[in-house]
Amino acid sequence: MRTIKLIALDLDGTLLNSQKGLSERNRRALARCAEQGIQIVPTTGRAAGGIMPVVRSLPGVNYGITTNGGVVADLVGNRSLKTCTLPNRTALQILKIIDKYHAMYDPYIDGRGISQSRFMDHLDEYGLSSVMQEMVRATRDVYPSIIGHVEETGKDVEKINVYVADLGDREPLKKELSAIPGLIISSSLYNNIEINMEGATKGNALLWLASYLGISREETMAFGDGENDLSMLKAAGIGIAMANGIEAAKEAADEITLTNDEDGVAAAIERLVLDQQ
Repeated sequence: MRTIKLIALDLDGTLLNSQKGLSERNRRALARCAEQGIQIVPTTGRAAGGIMPVVRSLPGVNYGITTNGGVVADLVGNRSLKTCTLPNRTALQILKIIDKYHAMYDPYIDGRGISQSRFMDHLDEYGLSSVMQEMVRATRDVYPSIIGHVEETGKDVEKINVYVADLGDREPLKKELSAIPGLIISSSLYNNIEINMEGATKGNALLWLASYLGISREETMAFGDGENDLSMLKAAGIGIAMANGIEAAKEAADEITLTNDEDGVAAAIERLVLDQQ
């Protein structure tokens, strides 16, 4: 069995259970990996500020791949190592298109999600579960106007996340956004759209970080469940899809493990990494 030196982990629907919690079995398996010098890398559509303390404080968590690969971060040093972001002008163009729809949108700037009261006060309209609503409230900074804030800062945007209130708007919105060149449009949930700059994928970021750390592709392992995980499931030396994942993730992976509510991450690590030591 090949040696694994880096494990990239999607969070929602993968490492975390349906209540957005980290199980004790998953925690123990990752701690044992860290004891052997394996890098544990949260690899998520969330911004860095959205990686919860229970994950950031795990042994072996030194780096993170955030906003679907828009940022590769040194989580210990609190700095970005590599970025692939939406230029401010392009981000504003995207936001003004989305604003025509009944949809909630969150651009990510400097590791934080940006929102406004008309969304935060009406989260029920956008199909978010109570658990998701709690997560959103904890990871967004609220401004009077999202578009106004993005214009005022002039900063590039790591990613734009969208939740549509009417699922019938999802495909028309994706089609309209697809007319803008140089974008990657993906999803991680049934009612969302995630917009990144071309080149910002979890797979590209995983390969870059592995090279930065002197780790070969063959020495990497990745876990995921959604559309935005496909690139890293294909890029990793061993790609593992969750049983609760979409069919495309299972097809892209080398292995399929148990669901996120059955400690699927730990089950695969115990079998493929720890039992091989």
